[in-house]
Amino acid sequence: MGTWRLYTAVAAGAFRRYATYRVATAAGVFTNTVFGLILAYTYIALWDERPGLGGYDQSQAVTYVWLGQGLLAAVAVIGGGFEDEMIERIRTGDIAIDLYRPADLQMWWLAADAGRAAFQLAGRGVVPMAFGGLVFHLALPADAGTWLAFLVAVALGLLVSFAIRYLVALLAFWFMDGAGVQQLAVLAGLFFSGMTLPLNVFPGALGELARALPWSSLLQAPADVLLGERTGFALWRTYAFQAAWAVGLLAVGRLVQSAATRRVVVQGG
Repeated sequence: MGTWRLYTAVAAGAFRRYATYRVATAAGVFTNTVFGLILAYTYIALWDERPGLGGYDQSQAVTYVWLGQGLLAAVAVIGGGFEDEMIERIRTGDIAIDLYRPADLQMWWLAADAGRAAFQLAGRGVVPMAFGGLVFHLALPADAGTWLAFLVAVALGLLVSFAIRYLVALLAFWFMDGAGVQQLAVLAGLFFSGMTLPLNVFPGALGELARALPWSSLLQAPADVLLGERTGFALWRTYAFQAAWAVGLLAVGRLVQSAATRRVVVQGG
């Protein structure tokens, strides 16, 4: 029980920490809203030329845009999560202190990232989505069940996002400057999560590959749930897909963390 209170406190502390950055949050909301407008009108023009592209109608496509802007900061596709701090601690050697704490390293950072993501959803996700709903006709569900199913998919997507970024951060034990690996992860995340275009639009083998990769859990899967494209058995299959990637990546993270711990012990000895 005490351990869970610790991680709850870590998550709450991270939420309060990000809540103090009021100017940065306002700037982020403004930026997401402006980019949302640009992408929305771009999508409108594209769907005027190609109605039904990717299986979406124009209203669903515009909803997808604003959903992406609402989730962008929470899933930390372009950075802004815990990984910068963790990589810096690895670079300076302060991570050794974290490894000797009476707390699990992975769970500690997961709790901190959960608090951050919760604030970003509330602080930077709601306003752009609400603005999009005022300016455009969005294909939003009327029933609470779909919203609840969507929130479950978002939670699983956040878990997958953390697992990916945790692995990227751990690689700094071997690549002392983790910037290059981070940049590759950002590019892959932007492309394969569907932040640039819905993965349903990608043709043939590229589309199949993109939808099979873990990044599709971040935006494409939650979007399809919200838009009513995943119901019944397809919904449970989506959850299973996200959960499998989360469990697998977290397990790999454990293995890499163990190898990194041994590396620290050997160097410290």
